[in-house]
Amino acid sequence: MCGIVGYIGNREAAPILLSGLHRLEYRGYDSAGLALLETLGAEVRSSGFSSNGKRPVDNGQRTSDNGQRTTGLVIEKCKGKVTALETLAQSTPHHGTVGIGHTRWATHGVPSDTNSHPHTDQSERIAIIHNGIIENYLSIKERLAARGHTFRSETDTEVLAHLIGEYYSESEIRGTGLDSHVSELGHRSPDAGHRTLTEAVRLALNEVVGTYGIAVVSADSPEEIVCARNGSPLVLGVGDGEYFVASDASAIIAHTRQVIYLADNEMATITRSGIKTRTISADGLSGGNEEITKPVERIEMELEAIEKGGYEHFMLKEIHEQPRTITDAMRGRILEEEGNVKLGGLQNHLQELRRAPRLVITACGTSYHAGLIGKYMIEQYARVPVTIEYASEFRYRNPIIEEGDVMFGISQSGETADTLAAMREGKRKGALALGIVNVVGSTIARESDGGVYIHAGPEIGVASTKAFTSQLTVLSLLAIMLGRMRHLSVVDGRAMIHALRELPEKVQKTLDDTERQIMELAESFKNASNFLYLGRGYNYPVALEGALKLKEISYIHAEGYPAAEMKHGPIALIDENMPVVVVAPQDDVYEKVLSNIQEVRARKGHVIAIATEGDTKIHALAEQVIYIPETLAMLTPILSVIPLQLLSYYIATARGCNVDQPRNLAKSVTVE
Repeated sequence: MCGIVGYIGNREAAPILLSGLHRLEYRGYDSAGLALLETLGAEVRSSGFSSNGKRPVDNGQRTSDNGQRTTGLVIEKCKGKVTALETLAQSTPHHGTVGIGHTRWATHGVPSDTNSHPHTDQSERIAIIHNGIIENYLSIKERLAARGHTFRSETDTEVLAHLIGEYYSESEIRGTGLDSHVSELGHRSPDAGHRTLTEAVRLALNEVVGTYGIAVVSADSPEEIVCARNGSPLVLGVGDGEYFVASDASAIIAHTRQVIYLADNEMATITRSGIKTRTISADGLSGGNEEITKPVERIEMELEAIEKGGYEHFMLKEIHEQPRTITDAMRGRILEEEGNVKLGGLQNHLQELRRAPRLVITACGTSYHAGLIGKYMIEQYARVPVTIEYASEFRYRNPIIEEGDVMFGISQSGETADTLAAMREGKRKGALALGIVNVVGSTIARESDGGVYIHAGPEIGVASTKAFTSQLTVLSLLAIMLGRMRHLSVVDGRAMIHALRELPEKVQKTLDDTERQIMELAESFKNASNFLYLGRGYNYPVALEGALKLKEISYIHAEGYPAAEMKHGPIALIDENMPVVVVAPQDDVYEKVLSNIQEVRARKGHVIAIATEGDTKIHALAEQVIYIPETLAMLTPILSVIPLQLLSYYIATARGCNVDQPRNLAKSVTVE
């Protein structure tokens, strides 16, 4: 959640920050803001907050020997999208070559000008932007308030800003009581010298409990940005005489491909001359602060991958990219003659996988639906039990992990807080922890014992599409590999690989053949209040995914069910106003699904069927039939989900919804 970007160099910072925020807006779009360290002359604007949340430019300014103002902290922020901030910033241009910017997904406090980031400390000399949640902010806030601090916002972030400010203050404070094992809150008398901003941030972070990715600037220390990470991703960009910090590489790819990934419990001080990294803590305030050396890595992402490329929305572009991304997920991994698969990130763990008595898959949202299909695939072809767990529940119920268990965490971003926590819990209990992720260098990729990248490329649309089908493709490969280790013959392996190779072309055919029909269908059902999605076997999770997509971007209530479970409650909802989407390919349960359709029609429900090409029987039962090519049953979800993605997209656009930035949602869920 939330987008962070920062810059220090020789160029104007504001345009770079605003451009980066536009790239990061999929991470949150309730409000936006930036803080600049501006070089000033003698004339200074008046102080005080304006109604639009813009902070005056003379906050925290220092005075040179000749009385000239030299550096000021300028903050512009407002409720709404980055375009609103851009308009605000352009109305009163400021100049500076150091700055930080933020786009918000609200946690503490409603979206408002006041709750927008950046936030400042009591002196208004320090500004901070933050992604994450400070869990103990209320107790810290109470103690700071007792010391005379006043707070403008409802956020946990402002409390952290004030805490950093306390540690950074030059005046001596005795008996603070803010920490039982610290006699003073980081303050030194004037003759004791001035604590650095880096040290103030580090000491403050030793007091907080929670997750954070932060960037901090100060008018007293105008030649540096201090950033830190614990649970929320941060990447540092290394340019030619300039440096960047961001929540992810999309914000800085236009400027550099050389990056440093911060890990949890690490912080960095960025100046014009370079980056210094260190640990934040060990066992309390006396621990940590050890300098560390981080490797500079190269990111291979292309700028075009994060552009719309002529499409109206990123989501539509990403739906149409699926023939290519499915191909990329298979590329270099198929051993056709052997009827087998080679997954490089798992090669060191083949023995554990061969002997594993059980696999555990943990994920959230769309990735959970992919994992559920993966369970069906692996159990059918490898004959090994698979448990699928919601990551958000896994570590809160004392899960049973037995000797030899192998755990897969599935996450598009590789930063999903619940999935990461579940994976860590699994490792703590002795499981081999493997990841299936999209983002190279992500936390799950780095902390897992091994894993597989899905190679879907940047996914900007909040509602996942291409990542889902790429995850399914990788899980298909995994099922073949595990099957060949155990029970699957070379002949069957070759047949499955042949079917996989045909998928990209069949996905393209599905897009070409169904998009116009679905656009017209969307107009007919755009005003529906509810949808029901039904499927069986491999396509039950597809029903879940179709319902989720519609909910996410059109705000229509929708539920997915196993078709046979309809009789155990949901059938009570069906009447002449209820559209029912039934995924009904010609597989082993086809006749059963036809009976379920009959039950819907008997209650006057409107049936939209996803069916196999050449199926004429279903026409007599469904009002609308959308055809997909025939394939192996286990691969059907990769085809059957395509019309459901298109249906959700075109219903949402017909309703005037912002499909790339649906309300209340953000792309990467990095907080619990």
